[in-house]
Amino acid sequence: MALNSAELLVKFSANVSGSNDLGNPVFAPELKALMQFSGGTVADTADIVFTDNRTVASATNDDIDLAGVLTNAFGATITAVEIVGIIVKPARANTTVLTIGGGTNPWITMFLATGDGMKVFPGGVFVNFAPDASGLGTVTAGTGDILRIANAAGAAATYDIVILARSA
Repeated sequence: MALNSAELLVKFSANVSGSNDLGNPVFAPELKALMQFSGGTVADTADIVFTDNRTVASATNDDIDLAGVLTNAFGATITAVEIVGIIVKPARANTTVLTIGGGTNPWITMFLATGDGMKVFPGGVFVNFAPDASGLGTVTAGTGDILRIANAAGAAATYDIVILARSA
């Protein structure tokens, strides 16, 4: 099995209207980012995709081992060497906040320091992609391979996750 292609499209648009002395102006800002990846292990490519819908109990952690534990959609074990992109999308119905980062043997290359993290609120989305040859960073088996998704206290939380990676 091989990754043939992947695409990320992020789009923000708004429509703002108001009035002034000369009429009713409309302001319509738009920001788009499109990234396309082919199969491979160099810049603008990836060869591993992991997707899942996961649940993390109240006040606990979901520690995702990026090196040799995850399985893909076809049941094959995947071992990421470089992470190219991550999407974490908590369910809108959640009542607790998820935090990405931290933990034991953390994969921290997209963060500044070991204890850093990013909150993702119910119904929100966290997206971070780097298409260059280094991606978001290297996975180091045994010492830097855990992506922690921590849940605040109060209730279990569900979330969807996508990880795009390279095997070399």
